[in-house]
Amino acid sequence: MSVVVPADIQRTRDEADCLYTGAEVEQACDRMALAITARLREANPLLLVTMTGGLMPAALLMSRLDFPLQIDYIHLTRYGQATQGGQIEWRKRPPASIAQRTVLLVDDLLDHGLTLAAAVDECRAQGARDVLTAVLVVKQILNRPGLAQVDFHALETPDRYLFGAGMDYKTYWRNCAGIYAVKGL
Repeated sequence: MSVVVPADIQRTRDEADCLYTGAEVEQACDRMALAITARLREANPLLLVTMTGGLMPAALLMSRLDFPLQIDYIHLTRYGQATQGGQIEWRKRPPASIAQRTVLLVDDLLDHGLTLAAAVDECRAQGARDVLTAVLVVKQILNRPGLAQVDFHALETPDRYLFGAGMDYKTYWRNCAGIYAVKGL
């Protein structure tokens, strides 16, 4: 028995504006990886992937980071299946092994910065020596209520609802190679 995909999911993809093609995302990841390598190649960092959005950006980055590193993940969310953020829900906190380590948090985007700020704060509370942040996309938002800026980013977009390259629309379309903006949101 097959499960029917809701009609708005396909319609959203069909009507979306492509902001960056898959090739443009790849090129931007090349540039970001060079900046990360220059800063962290001697640091023996722990790369912490923020699930689920950070999965694709981390995959795009890891093969470009040709230096020793370890990888683990954290899982926190404000969205679930909604298109509006709510309270932060922790599903998996950072591992105890971050104590006295340089941590590179990898996520999909910096929008209001609340989720990423909570992740940074938790890593520091658990004793990380240094916590750096890398995101695929920074939305152009004035006066962010959370983390104001990241250490590394690949692309910038207007403040629109995005999906693709790890970002989702109602838990769908993370698998798109490019980055798309939903019409009307």
